Amino acid sequence: MERRTIGAAALDVGAVGLGCMPMNWAYSGSQQRGDRSVRTVHAALDAGVSLLDTADMYGPFTNELLVGRALKERRAEAFVSTKCGLLVGDQHVVANGRPGYVRRACDASLRRLQTEVIDLYQLHRADPEVPVEETWGAMAELVSAGKVRALGLCAVGAGATRRGGAAHLAGAAHMYEGTIRQLERIQQVFPVSAVEAELSVWSPEALERLLPWCEARGVGFLAAMPLGNGFLTGTLTPGGGFEPDDPRARHPRFTAEMMAANQPLVAGLRRVAARHGEKVTPAQVALAWTLAQGPHVVPIPGAKRECWAVENARAAELVLTAADLAEIGRLPAPRGSWD
Repeated sequence: MERRTIGAAALDVGAVGLGCMPMNWAYSGSQQRGDRSVRTVHAALDAGVSLLDTADMYGPFTNELLVGRALKERRAEAFVSTKCGLLVGDQHVVANGRPGYVRRACDASLRRLQTEVIDLYQLHRADPEVPVEETWGAMAELVSAGKVRALGLCAVGAGATRRGGAAHLAGAAHMYEGTIRQLERIQQVFPVSAVEAELSVWSPEALERLLPWCEARGVGFLAAMPLGNGFLTGTLTPGGGFEPDDPRARHPRFTAEMMAANQPLVAGLRRVAARHGEKVTPAQVALAWTLAQGPHVVPIPGAKRECWAVENARAAELVLTAADLAEIGRLPAPRGSWD
């Protein structure tokens, strides 16, 4: 698989990563199997994937335990990214950026992951009650202590619009301004090596400001949800329903009406896929589009099954033409229940 170097720390990773969250948290609980998830991680590594993305809040804690179990004998082959800064309660999630907590959280993640060093340690969310410089300074101390190799930040795009047309573009222009302000503050404390934010054919807002900010500074970009929470794979049926614990059951884009309205996006990806061969899938086209957004971009699609992890990894071999990219660029803007 193609390799990509991201960030000031020159992080070397495969072109496509693996988001481990769906393996045992948040999505389709009845489909989550520990042994199968371990096999999925192994299949991804065998296919050339190296970056494994997790967080202490996933589970909470159980996702890191799963990754640690999978990597027990293959740690040298993996690039491990995990996150701190969010605490999960019974009905709520709160931010905690106090330096003492950050240090304790890192030690706990190291134990669960069964490793001596975390390759990329990300701040999941800044604590509004703690200056972000203090939190980042504590994380920088972890690098000095040899517990962490590099630091990253998860972007927040709350409050932005995703409507089509001019309103969509206006929303995109301001969507990540808060994150960029945070990045400029913490960059003065310790170099940011990577930013993680949503980026896909149906959520391209990061292209407007956030991705150029990263590119101009040599900061890597981890593209979260590059398959649109599964919608861009073309395997979801409008009205098919989701399990009660699946967040898509409450997401405005996953109502039967909106899934049907957004089918032209999937149809467009299918057309492009067909031109590249009968074995090429819409998911691979969606990932190849994400990879085409820059040499510092690494998509991290989630996967629970071995076949999906391998299919996603092979997207790195698909090179879209200028005509392909232009056709995808002309696809209708995604719609939500508010349109």
